[in-house]
Amino acid sequence: MDIKYNLKPASERRTEQFTPEGNVGFGKLRTDHMFLMDYRDGQWCDPRIVPYGPFEMAPGAMTLHYGQSIFEGAKAFMHDDGEIYTFRLNMNAQRMNRSADIVCIPNIDEQMQLDAINALIDVDRNWFPMQEGACLYIRPFIFATEDRLSVSPSQQYTFCVMLSPSGAYYSSGGVNEGIRLLITTKFHRAVSGGTGASKAAGNYAASLRAGKAAAEYGAAQVLYLDANNQQIEEVGAMNHFHILKDGTIIIPKFTDTILQSITSKSILELGDMLGCEVRQETVMLDKFIADIESGEIIEAGGFGTAAVVSPVTSYIFEDHRVITVGDGKVGPHIQKIYKVFTDIQKGLTQGPEGWVKRVERVAP
Repeated sequence: MDIKYNLKPASERRTEQFTPEGNVGFGKLRTDHMFLMDYRDGQWCDPRIVPYGPFEMAPGAMTLHYGQSIFEGAKAFMHDDGEIYTFRLNMNAQRMNRSADIVCIPNIDEQMQLDAINALIDVDRNWFPMQEGACLYIRPFIFATEDRLSVSPSQQYTFCVMLSPSGAYYSSGGVNEGIRLLITTKFHRAVSGGTGASKAAGNYAASLRAGKAAAEYGAAQVLYLDANNQQIEEVGAMNHFHILKDGTIIIPKFTDTILQSITSKSILELGDMLGCEVRQETVMLDKFIADIESGEIIEAGGFGTAAVVSPVTSYIFEDHRVITVGDGKVGPHIQKIYKVFTDIQKGLTQGPEGWVKRVERVAP
């Protein structure tokens, strides 16, 4: 892929390493540039890196009316050698295309996606925030741009990648605080045959009302059930998991109503490093509740890109009944999962081959 570089003048872009005085937060900042590529006449074309800024879009652009848009989320980390490394980015590229298939967006060759992201990181590598636990958050997304009001797949799209210099998700440097989830039978994230297995923008818009309801119960997010209110599916922005008293990690089986978290899929491959069994199974709500109350389940939480692991220490029902997991504190298994996983990302521990890849220095 022949990428065109239309960069800001050196006097207008960051030329020294970003060294913030305090935690920069997560997802708030932007770097100097973004990657763009267009789809027209049946092919992806005109790959380019340009200054970060507004899009020019027709009011009739189909994404604005019919929500034909998908996105991804990944991270890059600076290792002790001073180089930046991405984490399992190929899996994000694969998932982007799975999402594209579900909402009728043309696929982008996986290597083209990787080349685009790596080129942008290379250009803006000075934006990596030099502080403990920091990362470059990577946001690739595709949206429909054809100016047409009939309901059908667009014939034109834009692929964009932007970067967000982000600090540690947990300000304490570790997973020390648990959250509460609302178990709801009123709201449902997805039904079989829908778009639940994709990172479609509309899925997240549809979650806002449920998230607002969760806040009214003092919960951070919603734990969604299947349409029959019998099985546990996933949390609003994470895959759910729980841990049995023998240390076994249980993740609900992936279905077409669950987004396959790359963090979850990675944990499934790390059983040996974690020293425990990790498996997937159908999780029935009644048994899940009974196992918490009996002490068979000792820890629980969510897996996702932003936080890696979000410990869940209690659940609240719509009748305001609360059940507490274990002793109500963040347990040692979750602490270990978090450390093993983040140490691999940061290059402090050798992970499986190919999980981290160095961003080559090729920018003009």
